[in-house]
Amino acid sequence: MGRVFEKRKYVMFARFAKMAKQFTKIGKDIAIAVKAGGPDPDTNPRLRICIQNAKAVNMPKANVEAAIKRASNKDTSNYEEVIYEGYAPHGVPVLVECTTDNPTRTVANIRMYFSKAGGTLGTNGSVSFMFSRKALFKVSSEGLNKEETELEFIDYGGEEYTWDDEHKELIIQTPFNDFGKMQKALEDKHLEIKESSKTFIPATYKQLNDAEEAELLAMIERMEEDDDVVAVYHNAK
Repeated sequence: MGRVFEKRKYVMFARFAKMAKQFTKIGKDIAIAVKAGGPDPDTNPRLRICIQNAKAVNMPKANVEAAIKRASNKDTSNYEEVIYEGYAPHGVPVLVECTTDNPTRTVANIRMYFSKAGGTLGTNGSVSFMFSRKALFKVSSEGLNKEETELEFIDYGGEEYTWDDEHKELIIQTPFNDFGKMQKALEDKHLEIKESSKTFIPATYKQLNDAEEAELLAMIERMEEDDDVVAVYHNAK
């Protein structure tokens, strides 16, 4: 077995770690959704999205139900969504999206990640103006006409469409403020929403050399290992 086995084991554990991270994130999303709109997905659109995303990463149904039950308990910790802004090494603007029940702990950790990499944690608005907040929906494209679909969903905020013919999927991008409107339109038309997410897209991109890129990726990797960090956005090309 030797080297080959060790490599397989590393890949396997890395995959399990990624799944655990995804399950933790969705659990927090469920907690926020339940606190905001109650535990019934039929009357809570945000919770329906969480459940759809859980299915997309093969999160067991029992885990989802347990997360909803915990979130319904008044003693459950209150999570909040926070976005931190700063500059990575070589002047790369970075947004760090977090879900936390202890902002004091989280901001201290984020500051440390920036500092150790030679970057700096900024103030609100110091970086976010360089990004646009968008929403993404991945739906089944089975039986959809490309031209008709794109025209139809313009009224609900559809900006860009990516058709994946191989997997029979369509990704629709909208302004973040149109998230709810697009979700309702897709549900009303009985389209299968496989996954949805929010993202930040930079207005411009910064070119780095190989060494600079390696430093940036090392910092991002450390951040992404933090349980409070949901996603890290930057404008490196």
